[in-house]
Amino acid sequence: MELPSLPKPSTSAGRPVALTVPEWPDAVGRMEAAQKGTRTRIGMSDVHTVTAMTEQLSSMDDQFGGRTARPLAATFLVNTVAPFLRTDGPEDVRKAMMSAASDLCYLTGYMAVDEGLHGLAQRYYLKALELAGASEDHLTYCTTLRGMSVQAVDLHQGPMAKRLADAAASSSPQAGPRMRAFLAGQQAHAAAQTGDRRSALMYLQEAEAAMDKAESRGKVFGSYDPAALNYHTSQVRFEMGDVHGAVAAMQESDRLRYSIYRRTRVKERAILAERQLSVGHLEAACQTWGLALDDYPLVNSGRIDKRMTDMFNLIRPHARNHDAQALYERARAVVRPELVPA
Repeated sequence: MELPSLPKPSTSAGRPVALTVPEWPDAVGRMEAAQKGTRTRIGMSDVHTVTAMTEQLSSMDDQFGGRTARPLAATFLVNTVAPFLRTDGPEDVRKAMMSAASDLCYLTGYMAVDEGLHGLAQRYYLKALELAGASEDHLTYCTTLRGMSVQAVDLHQGPMAKRLADAAASSSPQAGPRMRAFLAGQQAHAAAQTGDRRSALMYLQEAEAAMDKAESRGKVFGSYDPAALNYHTSQVRFEMGDVHGAVAAMQESDRLRYSIYRRTRVKERAILAERQLSVGHLEAACQTWGLALDDYPLVNSGRIDKRMTDMFNLIRPHARNHDAQALYERARAVVRPELVPA
């Protein structure tokens, strides 16, 4: 997610401007008013609070998974952001608050997808679209449509995923190269799932060209990057039947991924292992699953738990293989008990 950075503290003659510290009764009154939704005005500092919290929650999601982060995001939405949206303020502040709330709703929907709560995710996504439209926030609007496409393609609803990906792209006609790569990569994946090979390759080439332009302008940490593009390349190749090519692209994605994206690393290593096994590379698959298990205890994700269940089922027929047997026994000790076969 691309989020606005927090403003730097203002200074005077190189020294910080003095802050007015409220007396204790006044501070308590402000907190109680915020909790009750009785504040009379909001300001840009409140908007910055929401964007900063969204950034922190996004980082928690990347590292610990949706089951850990979404309850915190939902609580913040209900207890803090919703009262802000009901409070008066200057028009530009209210518009900025709706935009910030839209971004948080999108993120919370993304977390719900990670939990496997797809109906809940769609409700968050629809609220994000509503708020983005009201605030004229094209970035979050098209990002949310793309997120809905990702959800659809993961549920093997290719035609719906394609419509949503195309709608996201058409909603951002003046996107920069990194955003264009972000959108075209998803269009490529969705097109490949519908069997439209020609469009899939066209969009993938478009994503690659846009990424080259974006990278030449300098890396932007936390946005669509070469690891994500290689993930889409792997998905397109897999959908078109090139499993060996899919494995190579997923390995490159894993090599390029920033270390903070732990949840993504575990999930995509599990996918890589499944594909290595499908082309007969049992030992390599066991090694990759083992790497996924290294980080698994720190991540609470419904999608990853589903991959772990699949892992048990896929390696069971290879129980006589030493590597498979060792992986199976290690997984029994690491994976959540309710997922371990009886």
